[in-house]
Amino acid sequence: KELKKLAREGYWAASRALRAQVYHQLIQQVACRLVTPDALVYRDVTNRLFGKLSVSSHPLPEFLEGCSMPTYCLNLEGVTALKKILICVGNLFPDITYSPILPSLVALLLHYSEDEAQCFENISRLIASNAPHTSYIDQSFLAHQASCMTFGDLANKHCPAAHKLIASTSENVFEVYSEWLSWLFHDLPFNYAIRVFDVYLLEGQKVLYRIALALLKQYRLSVTSAELEGTDIKADLQAFMQNIAEHVTVDKLLERAFGIRLFSRKEIWLLQMANRKALMERGITMVQSSNGSPPSPRQSFHLAVDMQNFSSSIVTAQEMRIIWSWIPERFSLFPPLLLFSTSEDGCSLQRFYACCEGYEPTVLLIKTTEGEVCGAFLSSDWSERKKNGATSGFFGTGECFVFTVKPETERYEWVFIKKPELAKAVPRSRQRSPSPSPASLLSSSPDSCSTSSNHLTVPTPQRKGRLSPFLAIRHFLLPSKTASMFMSGSREGIIIGGGGGQALSLDANLLWGHTEHCETFDNPPLCQENFKVQLLEVWGFQ
Repeated sequence: KELKKLAREGYWAASRALRAQVYHQLIQQVACRLVTPDALVYRDVTNRLFGKLSVSSHPLPEFLEGCSMPTYCLNLEGVTALKKILICVGNLFPDITYSPILPSLVALLLHYSEDEAQCFENISRLIASNAPHTSYIDQSFLAHQASCMTFGDLANKHCPAAHKLIASTSENVFEVYSEWLSWLFHDLPFNYAIRVFDVYLLEGQKVLYRIALALLKQYRLSVTSAELEGTDIKADLQAFMQNIAEHVTVDKLLERAFGIRLFSRKEIWLLQMANRKALMERGITMVQSSNGSPPSPRQSFHLAVDMQNFSSSIVTAQEMRIIWSWIPERFSLFPPLLLFSTSEDGCSLQRFYACCEGYEPTVLLIKTTEGEVCGAFLSSDWSERKKNGATSGFFGTGECFVFTVKPETERYEWVFIKKPELAKAVPRSRQRSPSPSPASLLSSSPDSCSTSSNHLTVPTPQRKGRLSPFLAIRHFLLPSKTASMFMSGSREGIIIGGGGGQALSLDANLLWGHTEHCETFDNPPLCQENFKVQLLEVWGFQ
């Protein structure tokens, strides 16, 4: 704790010798694989590889193809050492296939190393780190893309204003977020980047997410959507990072970064694993382009929406584009598929279930007879409702959210995203599902028969084997069970969002609905409180 405090406050920024000593000692304590090459190995390999030849006669490793090479004020000798170290890393770590962040880390570390052999030994330890639920350096295209998707998910949650701005001005949101590591270790000036490096060595990759989120929030404060009309937002962000000193001091930036309440390192790691799994399912595991620029895995749904073949009777392509930008990255890799619509399939709840079962997640869209449009992103398969037997229980995860499109575009997420301090992470020995709730939300009168078949229960843990991302209920001790009622279905109708009210409820004929504030999403009514459905659609993921 003391070391973290010193790093965050920039204690060893005043002395180069002190920082060099701290870096070496910190890295020597990183848990890593048993056989990790050290300074002696480096000297042997460089003698064998280079002998009397100059470094320029050796090509850089393939994993750096298309990656930029920041030198951070290194002189000519330093740049030569940087290239030698990278060539040796390529030689001794043949498993590295893609690692755009590596040149920057080596360049920064070289400034604070006794010699290039010590720098090589230390970077090798970071590459070979095997500490649980943490990583320092992504070493494959798959891992890098999963990190970019994870950053996209976190930006979506923690920087909603910036995210909305980027989604409305950029053709491809993912492409913008895939630059996030370059903001930190390429675009930021040296005196900012080295302070980021201080905390990164102590706290691992999670700290990089924090700082990039703080930069994104700062960017949002400095621009207006009118200014961004027609500009290249990627280039604009890059210029902002390069000129960061005009906007915020490094101390203030770090202070803001550590003020962001992220979930635990383990939860973020779980999300990263889920993103990785989705990329593998899509067959996106390596750099596929020959021109050196890595392709984006999100072969932009935003572009797909603009094509003629996207057709909804409720939302325009531009509106769907905004909704799609709110969806977790691992799902929005997949194109949308219309599963059910009242205009095609009729107003039948049984038909609704039959068409939607087997799909997870889904997006529900409702247009009222007054022309208002609202809906919900539902993370779980509707067939989960059958698991509670006679009782109709709540199920779903904290990735569910409700939203409005017309007259205003707004999203309302699980209350614990905005207020993570309300939930404490569950110690491993105490992980359990919340006990059933006595509320009988579907029955017409508040105090009628709690033993009826309408009795509702709170979510139970999800089926084994599924990667549970960072918002699965079982990871939290929730002070109020009513704040995690996501979705429920029975023969009488469906409910989305519970606790003190229902965010959305629809009757068995999918004709009449009701909306009000609920504890789960802390939302206002999504449209007129009692409404008549004009059209209802459910979209799945192909």
